[in-house]
Amino acid sequence: MSELANTDPEGVDGVRMTWNAWPRTKVEASKCVIPLAATISLIRPHPDIPRLPYAPLRCKTCSSVLNPFSRVDFTAKIWICPFCYQRNHFPPHYNAISETNVPGELYPQYTTVEYALPLSTNPNSFGNPNLDPAHQLQPSPVFVFVLDTCMIEEEMEYVKSALRQAIGLLPDNALVGFVSFGTQVQVHELGFSDMSKVYVFRGSKEITKEQILEQLGLGASGRRQAGGFQKVVQGGFPLSGVARFLLPASDCEYTLNSLLDELQTDQWPVPPGSRSARCTGVALSVAAGLLGACVPGTGARIIALVGGPCTEGPGSIVSKDLSDPVRSHKDLDKDAAPYFKKAVKFYEGLSKQLVSQGHVLDLFASALDQVGVAEMKVAVERTGGLVVLAESFGHSVFKDSFKRVFEDGEQSLGLCFNGTLEINCSKEIKIQGIIGPCTSLEKKGPSVADTVIGEGNTIAWKMCGLDKSTCLTVMFDLSSNDRTNTPGTVNPQFYLQFLTSYQGPDGQLVLRVTTITRRWVDSSVSSEELVQGFDQETAAVVMARYASLKMETEETFDATRWLDRYLIRVCSKFGDYRKDDPSSFTLNPSFSLFPQFMFNLRRSQFVQVFNNSPDETAYFRMLLNRENISNAAVMIQPSLISYSFNSLPAPALLDVSSIAADRILLLDSYFSVVIFHGMTIAQWRNLGYQNQPEHQAFAQLLQAPRDDAQIIIRDRFPVPRLVVCDQHGSQARFLLAKLNPSATYNNAHEMAAGSDVIFTDDVSLQVFFEHLQKLAVQS
Repeated sequence: MSELANTDPEGVDGVRMTWNAWPRTKVEASKCVIPLAATISLIRPHPDIPRLPYAPLRCKTCSSVLNPFSRVDFTAKIWICPFCYQRNHFPPHYNAISETNVPGELYPQYTTVEYALPLSTNPNSFGNPNLDPAHQLQPSPVFVFVLDTCMIEEEMEYVKSALRQAIGLLPDNALVGFVSFGTQVQVHELGFSDMSKVYVFRGSKEITKEQILEQLGLGASGRRQAGGFQKVVQGGFPLSGVARFLLPASDCEYTLNSLLDELQTDQWPVPPGSRSARCTGVALSVAAGLLGACVPGTGARIIALVGGPCTEGPGSIVSKDLSDPVRSHKDLDKDAAPYFKKAVKFYEGLSKQLVSQGHVLDLFASALDQVGVAEMKVAVERTGGLVVLAESFGHSVFKDSFKRVFEDGEQSLGLCFNGTLEINCSKEIKIQGIIGPCTSLEKKGPSVADTVIGEGNTIAWKMCGLDKSTCLTVMFDLSSNDRTNTPGTVNPQFYLQFLTSYQGPDGQLVLRVTTITRRWVDSSVSSEELVQGFDQETAAVVMARYASLKMETEETFDATRWLDRYLIRVCSKFGDYRKDDPSSFTLNPSFSLFPQFMFNLRRSQFVQVFNNSPDETAYFRMLLNRENISNAAVMIQPSLISYSFNSLPAPALLDVSSIAADRILLLDSYFSVVIFHGMTIAQWRNLGYQNQPEHQAFAQLLQAPRDDAQIIIRDRFPVPRLVVCDQHGSQARFLLAKLNPSATYNNAHEMAAGSDVIFTDDVSLQVFFEHLQKLAVQS
């Protein structure tokens, strides 16, 4: 693994760009075909990032932060901002600054630094108006579990045991709330430990935040009766009020466990031929309303465990009649999904409320049928929540992923709260928007572009929740006026600065500043430097994210044709060929993998959605949009490793020709990991050869891919599904669906013994490439 660790393409900054050199004008940029975009892993830990124990210096004009690219005049104690060329004076406490004595943020290798903003340790200072906000103690994180009780006894037991484990893993200072729902919503008052006390809400009608607080006794009148304002504050919460429902994990572990022991599945009678009445929408509104009573700025997560579709009240996705199927992609295309738009509108409203409160919605959906992930997607994605989709609460995909959310140490996800991202850029650059888990703060600035892609119209975004792996895609454009009005000489470099502030798992407020620079090139003279700076893996992922966004937001958008047009334009612009001579076509190594990425993207679940439910498609897209480039590339183009007796494990072509009777293949397609045994290997295994001492080598061969699969599974969230299958077995489809069909039933007679064919009319990569060459060289 150590060799792999050194070839980290994101580097310290966690930034990857489609183009690492940019053309100067908007016209030249449009000729590049692939958009100018950067992806940034916002808070990815790295050993070389220093944490400075003081506040940053900001430019007085554009408020960007002092960085290694600022020009410094040590005698006059002035620094010049690389973004707006403003001259700023250093404050008195920087007096000792000199050529040989510079602060951390000016070290040339520290292009990314973190500033730890000071917090006081006095627990009673929270909410004290005499202290400035940076010196007040951050309140504890809050977790509200929202549990669906409309499920069979067996599933209920699985989910209870997962919850017990999670409650045991929570940090002692975390505050916990518990809401269960079926036909109605029950809010459990954990602070009343003598007996179980529950507030019930009707599941059939929408309720406002005010009504929720009023009913729970947390409204304005309830607070007045408690005698003015509470003087005693514990961890940022008035002792009465919300503290009846949200208790420190250490205090309520016993209460919660006994509550789970007593909790039954929903007792409401379900007539035959009907679905259970399940009011998911109201339950999530109630949980959001309860959290609305917290002190603003509290980091909180609603963890929803859902076992079926919502059929009652707002957010319903299907009727209670079982003869009505849950909507499919065809229904959505034909506008034959009567509940869809209304439910999406409801969750858009909920997401606005959660974002304004700064709280996160996490969704754990486990059911054989759809539960409405497609409708809830907006609320999960705009709050930066986690999403896991599994077939059952007993499945390792759910159990292991759920446990990872609460684990500490190496395995922890590093869940952070209340993030905001601001972007500063050189004045020729405009920001169109961001694709990924965030919400636009509608903060205008000179660098806002006219066109919007994703969350746009702003230079600042909010991420209520973010973690170590959160990665956003920023789409850029260039300003249309060709004369760059830069003072003096034209600067050969442009600059981008990403400012991410967030509250860490320990409550520490952190500001992370990443400043990067790249070269402007005059691509009208020579495209050499442009081509050298092309990152094909990033480009493929950005195209996949952009196409997914268009598929969701534009009616009648044909993704395959759109991607094909882009690919043909890239090849005719950057390929070397003689006009109208396909055999003369060659591609520069910087572009050579791009066509095969596009080939696999066209065949992937992101573009070919007809084989998946809208829930699965929404799930895949959410993960595509939030993972880093290497992970997203595996979603588009899986990796394949081959194991055999006569060679070490080696990467194999993602092609049906890689299948052989005496090989084991390990396929990693991100959402699932497949171990595929060739025919002969499977026969030997069934005969038990691996248990005989003289066949030690065979036992090792069988074990090697299992060990490697465990390494992949251990480091990934959500935990992928592990499929172990044999050649010609029913589960072999998990591998065959991803392979290039270079051998189909049409040319099966040319096959070698022990290899395989794929029954499909899809074109193979070779045919695809031949057509591409033909179209690219057309004059």
